[in-house]
Amino acid sequence: MVFQPAKWPRKLRSAEWFGGTSRDHIYHRSWMKNQGLPDDLFDGRPVIGICNTWSQLTPCNAHLRDLAERVKHGIYEAGGFPVEFPVFSTGESTLRPTAMMFRNLASMDVEEAIRGAPLDGVVLLVGCDKTTPSLMMGAASVDLPAIVVTGGPMLNGWFQGERVGSGTHLWKFSEAVKAGEMTSEEFLEAETAMSRSPGTCNTMGTASSMASMAEALGMALSGNAAIPAVDSRRRVMAHLSGRRIVQMVKDDLKPSDILTREAFENAIRTNGAIGGSTNAVIHLLAIAGRVGLDLSLEDWDRFGKDIPTIVNLMPSGKYLMEEFFYAGGLPVVLKRLGDADLLNKDAITVAGEPIWTQVKNARNWNEDVILPVDRALTSQGGIAVLKGNLAPSGAVLKPSAASPHLMQHRGRAVVFEDIDDYRAKINDEALDIDETCIMVLKNCGPKGYPGMSEVGNMGLPPKVLKKGITDMVRISDARMSGTAYGTVVLHTSPEAAAGGPLAVVRSGDMIELDVPNRRLHLDISEVELVDRLAAWTPSHHVPESGYARLFHDHVEGADTGADFDFLKGCRGSAVPKDSH
Repeated sequence: MVFQPAKWPRKLRSAEWFGGTSRDHIYHRSWMKNQGLPDDLFDGRPVIGICNTWSQLTPCNAHLRDLAERVKHGIYEAGGFPVEFPVFSTGESTLRPTAMMFRNLASMDVEEAIRGAPLDGVVLLVGCDKTTPSLMMGAASVDLPAIVVTGGPMLNGWFQGERVGSGTHLWKFSEAVKAGEMTSEEFLEAETAMSRSPGTCNTMGTASSMASMAEALGMALSGNAAIPAVDSRRRVMAHLSGRRIVQMVKDDLKPSDILTREAFENAIRTNGAIGGSTNAVIHLLAIAGRVGLDLSLEDWDRFGKDIPTIVNLMPSGKYLMEEFFYAGGLPVVLKRLGDADLLNKDAITVAGEPIWTQVKNARNWNEDVILPVDRALTSQGGIAVLKGNLAPSGAVLKPSAASPHLMQHRGRAVVFEDIDDYRAKINDEALDIDETCIMVLKNCGPKGYPGMSEVGNMGLPPKVLKKGITDMVRISDARMSGTAYGTVVLHTSPEAAAGGPLAVVRSGDMIELDVPNRRLHLDISEVELVDRLAAWTPSHHVPESGYARLFHDHVEGADTGADFDFLKGCRGSAVPKDSH
């Protein structure tokens, strides 16, 4: 693929607001000048918006004010006019009922903020995992030149001489307390060791996975994904991105030029190689939908199935994002894929060059962190897409984080009707469950929770943990944190609240999980399944009003990205009519 830059100079979009002597042009310029802006900033140069998801309620993004200043330096240097503005910040660690419920709202905020403002291009300043897809979704819908700058991961956690991965060790230590292997006092002491600096999760959780997806898609400069938040090179990356977006505007290099099918194939393969989050499935499907690409779960299985997981990071491996950066970061992974003829080398990036040009000289500085293929964590990484009568539209599982001995398993279902039912029963010693059972959680999908919370990695019952068992098969229509691990089947579609087969599973039913053959089967007859579905009535709460009701009524299934049905593949005018 060859990108042909537009001619420069030319009249830009922002000139519709600022570029004339009419009453309306003076109106727009004069109000901007109350900030002390000189005349020559309105001379037709590129006006660059900085979409900033800074928020103290989004701890992963709490340092983005500083990065925004670095972006501004780069924009000014390149002859642009930077304007920073806030957009909805979806912080996974604090926002209830779940940040995922507000991803689509944030994308709408971004889309309309860009469309309605006098901007020629945008820098998407992101961090916590939902901010990355939501800003990319919104920017893709408007299709002005855009570049992603992530906030970077926090420093390694350390506790009692052990690396502590954010999220990963939270689940691990919590289970250890229930198993009697760790005291509550030690658990509280470990809390202070988990988050030692600004930044996103230091594991290959969803934030790091989506930063890697942005880079693999070509929407961020090469090397962006892994630089720690507090490393000076993170500020340099922000500065360089500010410079680059100005040239992107001059060249008219837009998301639609970059977010091609070839780019999404690269991202899917990359997610397998890094042991990336299952959440990347939903987010990439949604982003693809915004540019009108027909990306499917089958594509995830087709392009990711035979990709070895070579990044030795938690939750799949043992290291953290600091070591990944020091080893060479994502460019090394992309080079490995290219050397194996598993990369669409000509895919265009925000640099205006093919992705292969960016990574072909990358070097691996630590082969225990970025492993040789013959020492891969798993030979078939990626995301396993399962189908069967329990998941007619699909379900997903992350092989690199699962237990090999459970990848083919038949067990008795122990059913929890919703998350409250699970919490009420899981610690009861009288619960009829052992390690051979399959835990089933319903009504936690997009409509059912609502919002599809990260509760799919249900903690095991204490009576099982005390035996030394650390994993069981778990099935739900929920999501799982990218920092979590286990043999967990997620995103089961159609979800229970939409009347999918998951809704009619009963305790005592036998379920068969066969990951190698991509099968998820409820062992009842077709006649009985039909009868159960015919008798089923919804039991989940339906919101009465507000955004929650809009979400419930318009969100699509996880198998297509859980976007709103009215937002896919349609763009309005890039320049709204002036109201004055």
